[in-house]
Amino acid sequence: MAGAPRRLIPWFAAVLAAVTAIAVVVPWPHRSGPAGPAEPDPRQYPVRGIDVSHHNAHIDWKRVHAAKIRFAYLKASEGGDRRDPAFGANARGAARVGLPVGAYHYFTLCRPGADQAANFLAATATARLRLRPAIDLEFAGNCATRPPRKAFNRELAVFINALRQGGAREPIFYVTPEFHAAYLAGGPFQRRTYWVRDLVGRLDKPAHSRVLFWQFAARGRVDGVEGPVDLNAFVGDEGAFRATLAP
Repeated sequence: MAGAPRRLIPWFAAVLAAVTAIAVVVPWPHRSGPAGPAEPDPRQYPVRGIDVSHHNAHIDWKRVHAAKIRFAYLKASEGGDRRDPAFGANARGAARVGLPVGAYHYFTLCRPGADQAANFLAATATARLRLRPAIDLEFAGNCATRPPRKAFNRELAVFINALRQGGAREPIFYVTPEFHAAYLAGGPFQRRTYWVRDLVGRLDKPAHSRVLFWQFAARGRVDGVEGPVDLNAFVGDEGAFRATLAP
């Protein structure tokens, strides 16, 4: 800068260092310029699915299947004692029309991982699940408590180990950018398989992760579902999708 002194005064140097430190931490997703709603190319992402809970009310799974939806993730449980009242009916209805089904657990930040795993395993004990279980990791609707990373890592590890011991397949992580930045980026779980929420533009993947599913819309429309519904795409082709399914 023209006319600037060769040695910065202390307060200005401190401010500049802080700004530089912030600038080099580029959070996921990495955005450059304005972007519109996500619209995945069906040639690149041919396998589409939905994720639902009791909030979606009654679902006509026969019509959903006819609308070329290829899989469904269903909310099964939340925290240590909550169960989704529509999970059983949705699991049976989707499986009856041939849709591969997966179950997800909303992981709260204020309950032990062991309690949450026991709740999920009990909720899904009789369901016929062909997709890997998913752990929903987000701040929306979660506890106001924000535990330290170390405590979170410990409880999440307990949850995963309990699922393994209970005979469940290896879970995937449903993550929002905010939660990923706060708890997962740079940590022991950053190389896990993810299901990412990315509603703007093209899919942007977290560093070091493998992305299996992409939630690209939160207010989509599908015949057979009253009102808005979450839309997802499998990140891969038909053959790769079939390879992920349990018999």
